[in-house]
Amino acid sequence: MVVDTSLRRTLHDRGMRMTPQRQLVLDAVRELQHATPERICEQVQRVAPAVNITTIYRTLDLLEGLDLVWHTHLGHGAPSYSTQAHEHVHLVCHRCGEVTEIPPDELMDLTARLRDQFGFVLNPSHLALSGRCVSCLPPVENS
Repeated sequence: MVVDTSLRRTLHDRGMRMTPQRQLVLDAVRELQHATPERICEQVQRVAPAVNITTIYRTLDLLEGLDLVWHTHLGHGAPSYSTQAHEHVHLVCHRCGEVTEIPPDELMDLTARLRDQFGFVLNPSHLALSGRCVSCLPPVENS
């Protein structure tokens, strides 16, 4: 385990201390890229079997509050965490589970309409749209 100096500094600047569990959770999120808390827990428990899922959730909340990790909901299950701010929108096929990433610019018209009509600013970094991918669409009948 390599100690992350930016994590240590960020925690210290906010009056918190560095713990091995915090470092392990951050390392797991980095390694797994997009992972649920349960998957992160499995990864951490390979090194530290005593770390439980409650510690994982608390640590993820802390790291997200420090802007070191971000989460996205890709469906009805647990959120997926990453150390990269999401600069894309997820298209999730509710039939096969395929996830496609598109640039947030694809939603510019919708974003502008929501802002103008409702005073709502859309944050596409936490957005997943559910539907069917091209492979799961029913065949088109010729009329």
